[in-house]
Amino acid sequence: MTPIESELTQLERIPAQIYNSADDACQTVADAITDLINERNAANKQTVLGLATGSTPVRLYRELIRRHQKEGLSFANVITFNLDEYYGLDGDHPKSYRKFMQDQLFDHVDLKPENTNVPDGLVASEAVFQSCKAYEDAIVAAGGIDIQILGIGRTGHIGFNEPGSGPETLTRLVTLDRLTRRYAARDFLGEANVPRHAITMGVGTILAARKLFLLAWGEGKASIMAKTVEGEQTDTIPATFLQQHENCFFCIDQAAASHLTRKRHPWLVGRIEWTEETTRKAVLWLAQKTAKALLKLVDEDYTENGMSDLLIEQGFAYQININLFNITQHTITGWPGGKPDADDSNRPERATPFPKRSLILSPEPLDDVYCLGGTINRLKQHGNEVTIAYQTSGNLAVADSEVQASIELMIELGKDRSGKADLAYPKTVEQQLKDKGAFGADTAEIRHLKGLIRRSEARSSGRTLGIDTANLQFMDLPFYEEGRYRRFIVTETDVAQMYQLLESVQPHQIFATGYGHDPLSVPALSFEVLRAALKQCADSEWFNDCNIWLYKGPADEWEAHEIDMAVPLSPDEFENKFQGIYQHQTQRSQSPGRAGNKSSNSWDLARDINRGTAEIYDGLGLAEYEAIECFKRYNK
Repeated sequence: MTPIESELTQLERIPAQIYNSADDACQTVADAITDLINERNAANKQTVLGLATGSTPVRLYRELIRRHQKEGLSFANVITFNLDEYYGLDGDHPKSYRKFMQDQLFDHVDLKPENTNVPDGLVASEAVFQSCKAYEDAIVAAGGIDIQILGIGRTGHIGFNEPGSGPETLTRLVTLDRLTRRYAARDFLGEANVPRHAITMGVGTILAARKLFLLAWGEGKASIMAKTVEGEQTDTIPATFLQQHENCFFCIDQAAASHLTRKRHPWLVGRIEWTEETTRKAVLWLAQKTAKALLKLVDEDYTENGMSDLLIEQGFAYQININLFNITQHTITGWPGGKPDADDSNRPERATPFPKRSLILSPEPLDDVYCLGGTINRLKQHGNEVTIAYQTSGNLAVADSEVQASIELMIELGKDRSGKADLAYPKTVEQQLKDKGAFGADTAEIRHLKGLIRRSEARSSGRTLGIDTANLQFMDLPFYEEGRYRRFIVTETDVAQMYQLLESVQPHQIFATGYGHDPLSVPALSFEVLRAALKQCADSEWFNDCNIWLYKGPADEWEAHEIDMAVPLSPDEFENKFQGIYQHQTQRSQSPGRAGNKSSNSWDLARDINRGTAEIYDGLGLAEYEAIECFKRYNK
């Protein structure tokens, strides 16, 4: 147990330092690594680092590369041991963790190849035990790991130590959890292609390191982060065993920290300032915790749940309840573009100008209809000028089998009655598909065709929502088209394209997502591009008259206190939304998934989310709706 630093952190069992951004956190960890390497280099001694893969440590590795190239940080005396490797993949395989490390760090610094260690993914099954023992022996022979870098999976796994892994476990072969494989599905173009086994350092191996840094970014990690930091040690969440380590530090961004009690329910661990925001958060939480409608809460509910000082400051429960009931009721609107000739003093969106120019930004095709298909349809029905801009093509999420089917269709269509036609293009792509194999990198032609497939689906979906295909913009931002997952880098070219779109549309309202997401995810990078472009638009006449509405993104939704606009959907509108989702045929097996959710596909999960929001409003004592899509106002 760590010493309690303040009353707000009294429930935390591991020191958790919260940073404004992932880059800020990585600076701290990079400083610790730099100081240790320089100290050891000066003494002509080796430094032993334990390294992790996945998107989480990429920014750290980029900073270490920068320090090597710009500041002379030398890795010549560094030995590295990686946490894990997929079993069955060769080190040169594009999806192997050895290849990941070569691309993300090893090839860019002066590490000696013989000093980099990654578990052998091709060791024969009968030799796995000895190979794992040799890996453990190599760590001991190197003097043990000085600093171990960790990420955390949404099941609470560290390395590939899935639920059920205890603190005594060492390097071994493991079977991957279904949820872990689902999260990796996009990298492998489908869950069926994800390896079922991996070799991983054990929890005990990790705990033997002298210092541990666990990194976590984005709201997707918030729930498991709170359970790890504040919960009891349990093998159902292997990361909780890090509580045993006396030199373990969590470096996390604001989004990943959002479910810690000091952030989510600070009134439970100390006195707070009761602002309008904290009051709303606390009272809506209280209503859901007690399963009472807002207007049925009584003084005892407040006093028994750590909120007695709110009563002292603001009066009797009923006064507070009425205020919060009105605030929540005023988030509901059937006019997401604003209702003309109506009193808009209590409406989320203003009445004028009308009709509005509404710009929907979708990081990939499907995000738009999945998250706000009903709202898009409503905007169009009310006469607003709706433009949907797909920021990336989404071609990386299309399986090769979909390309093969399209090629076969092109070949059939290309044949004339004599059977002769110019079939050079489909034949060329078909051969490239065969040459690259199941996991080779897509050629430019293959990616282009995959992008065209998703464009076709987006057009079909747009028509279902009542949007003219002429109002669909396919931006194909370069950061995506020229990159790969975990290898995306935003440039000024991306920002310039977004700026041109904004100045062309001059929107009165923008619907966007990516806020609070993992900083290397496609939505987060797309939002980064938007923010940079908005800064350039600050002097434009339309800018100050533009509202920005954030939608949460696939597989999740805003919490009740975060919602500033709730758009209810009728049963017919709800069904029409799913007709739009169905048009994205290549994505039907690409369910985004979320921890604890049993839905097997994207449309079932979307139904659960929208109906779940409606049930929350119903439980608060408001009108009962079929479904609700909701949005948070973004302050530019």
